[in-house]
Amino acid sequence: MALSWLQRIELVLFAAAFLCGALVAATLTRTQASFSGSCPLYGVATLNHSSLALSRGSAPSLCYFVAGASGLLALYCLLLLLFWVYSSCIEDSQRGRIGLRMALALSAAAIFLVLVSACVLRFGTGALCNSILSQNSTISCSEAQKIPWTPPGTALHFYSNLHNAENSSWVNLVLWCVVLVLQILQLKSETTPFRPLERGDPEWSSETDVLVGPRLSHP
Repeated sequence: MALSWLQRIELVLFAAAFLCGALVAATLTRTQASFSGSCPLYGVATLNHSSLALSRGSAPSLCYFVAGASGLLALYCLLLLLFWVYSSCIEDSQRGRIGLRMALALSAAAIFLVLVSACVLRFGTGALCNSILSQNSTISCSEAQKIPWTPPGTALHFYSNLHNAENSSWVNLVLWCVVLVLQILQLKSETTPFRPLERGDPEWSSETDVLVGPRLSHP
């Protein structure tokens, strides 16, 4: 089955969305592990002598939600890629209007999840950085990565990881919006426009024969 150019662009976007989702899930999971399982988003940091410590973190389920949603969407993109590659090479499978409507619904749900995840990362990281800066121990949140944390080994590259996860989420959101637009265009192209019957069409002749009878031909 030859894929249309819209479907080919859609597959490229799915590949990029897979990479973005996998990056968000991996970096956030690594950051949470560096805080001994506590979620640093919206966390509160305190200064203990010359070292920082996360005195209060968010519920671990918050990080689980962001990482899980990003990971599931990445898995969904990967499965779609494998399916369409298999279909285009071996089977003669086409996505009808019902399949397009289902894809539209899933893309809309994906946009909602990615938007929520990106906002959680944006405001959660900002709250943690404001708490760190309020301790007057550093001039920026990125510099706080160089300060010792308690217990030792905590918060390894936490700001870089959270910043990369946030940026990947925003890029992922743009990718899913473009995917939604492409799917809408494909759905519109599947719809055959209505054209009224005109004189001279075979259907016109058959309809008029039924209503007024066949026309007599004169020698």
